[in-house]
Amino acid sequence: MPSANVRGAQPSADRRLSTLVRHLLPSSARTATTTSTSSSAADADSSLQAFPTMASSSVFAGLAQAPEDPILGVTVAYNKDPSPVKVNLGVGAYRTEEGKPLVLNVVRRAEQMLINNPSRVKEYLPITGLADFNKLSAKLIFGADSPAIQENRVATVQCLSGTGSLRVGGEFLARHYHERTICIPQPTWGNHPKVFTLAGLTVRSYRYYDPATRGLDFQGLLEDLGSAPSGAIVLLHACAHNPTGVDPTLDQWEQIRQLMRSKALLPFFDSAYQGFASGSLDQDAQSVRMFVADGGELLMAQSYAKNMGLYGERVGALSIVCGSADVAVRVESQLKLVIRPMYSNPPIHGASIVATILKDSAMFNEWTVELKGMADRIISMRQQLFDALKTRETPGDWSHIIKQIGMFTFTGLNSDQVAFMRQEYHIYMTSDGRISMAGLSGRTIPHLADAIHAAVTKLK
Repeated sequence: MPSANVRGAQPSADRRLSTLVRHLLPSSARTATTTSTSSSAADADSSLQAFPTMASSSVFAGLAQAPEDPILGVTVAYNKDPSPVKVNLGVGAYRTEEGKPLVLNVVRRAEQMLINNPSRVKEYLPITGLADFNKLSAKLIFGADSPAIQENRVATVQCLSGTGSLRVGGEFLARHYHERTICIPQPTWGNHPKVFTLAGLTVRSYRYYDPATRGLDFQGLLEDLGSAPSGAIVLLHACAHNPTGVDPTLDQWEQIRQLMRSKALLPFFDSAYQGFASGSLDQDAQSVRMFVADGGELLMAQSYAKNMGLYGERVGALSIVCGSADVAVRVESQLKLVIRPMYSNPPIHGASIVATILKDSAMFNEWTVELKGMADRIISMRQQLFDALKTRETPGDWSHIIKQIGMFTFTGLNSDQVAFMRQEYHIYMTSDGRISMAGLSGRTIPHLADAIHAAVTKLK
């Protein structure tokens, strides 16, 4: 009897398909279709193929192809290059001496502890994220003895790494702060202007880098911040400025602080490299702590991508230092209203890794040792590259390579020289001449030095 059941089901299936066709087709075609409700499945299929929103066409057919991200596009081009000597110095991710990604031993241990814990569940976090992570993150950047923490004046929420922290902070300011102008350094990380513009702020720049000295244009910085609108937001890189690697001295930071407080400018710090720049967590947080110590308000975006190697976990925090504890409570309540419709709540895994390490003194100490190891290797790469260029008697002053700090070096190479190095030496970097020192090794430095020497010799 099974064959009879199959035969009996066929007319019913045809009727359902015909009904579907009548609902999908325009009214004129629908009228024609209703005159033959017993049409075959093949006829129905033919009608469906003719419907204009099927695969043969698209409401998005007029879209232009978007350009590659200028930073991530470097890796796309690198991956397509079959050359065995190619070197990728574009994206800011740490690599070992062997050119491999690194997962810290302490991160693996923390992760294993989490996996082995049978009581761990996969429930949603609160909108603000993991409470331990938030408290420990604020303590890490502001200091255990920070008066702002002791007085409960800090509102901290877990966000999607540094980018998410900046975006949440930007949208919060666009909704609740009286001045919507944000001043960002020129140059800065390429995503900064996009993040803040889409958050609803008006972006303007202030002078920061001096191409002539390949150092800080401190006078230009003071002049531009001095002429900024009263109350404007100012984006500050806490340490290891991206892309230049040029940081103010502590004396210069103090002058910046005094100027900003005198004009009621609101600091918004971006800290992507705490501990990764100098090798010291406290030293890399000095600029931030100077601003907190004066009792004023500020915003702080933190990322654990670089200093814990948690790039793909997207772990970050936004902290807002407020004037009083009751204001901090209200600020947190409004941050929830920004986050809820954006991504509802943050992921649990990466934040749990961070919290596990930060709250255990032995694991914390192990992390600081591994962190210093990464920082020291980058400092060593700077010295080796400088020495290699000096040995080749490459034209120009290359001392900025060892004066700059952090993951990136702003080489001073122009776009033509960068293109030449890609074409002739298969070395990939952003067109502004920024290179990731973390992508270098003792094996690749001679090749890079040869390429730089040829570029500056042949192309002025």
